[in-house]
Amino acid sequence: MTKNMSLKSLAAALSLCALAGLAPAALAQDATLKVEDAWVRATVPSQHATGAFMRLTSAVPGRLVAVESDAAKHVEVHEMAMQDNVMKMRQVPGIDLPAGQPVELKPGGYHVMLIDLARQIQPGDRIALTLVVEDAKQQQRRVPVQADARALNAKAGAAPAAQHGH
Repeated sequence: MTKNMSLKSLAAALSLCALAGLAPAALAQDATLKVEDAWVRATVPSQHATGAFMRLTSAVPGRLVAVESDAAKHVEVHEMAMQDNVMKMRQVPGIDLPAGQPVELKPGGYHVMLIDLARQIQPGDRIALTLVVEDAKQQQRRVPVQADARALNAKAGAAPAAQHGH
């Protein structure tokens, strides 16, 4: 009976934590942010930066305000945009995530830059990213993501290419 009581107490405590917004990230993220097709562009030796891409759909209005990763010293949210007839890349403070609308992070648009890479990224590597998402009340939550590394010539939505050792 004591064992049953302690299991019931644990379940009640976890329920209270969830209601208070203290639930583990794995429980909190699934209901509010859908991450699809997360990938990172593989690099060549001595390349110091690369991009990460994905499709985000938030169940509630939010904003992607940062991304973290041990794969690089600096991780920034960027945008590619035409300026004076020249395509330019610039860091942005965040990306709006309207409720229920997919937002594409893709080459040539919004994307994540991994700068000062810790090592070369090979096709097939799994890169851990943590998305920092802010809600309408400016409360942040962290969403862990595993992104597959794809070949340099990969495009959004393309499956990882087979390695041929050329």
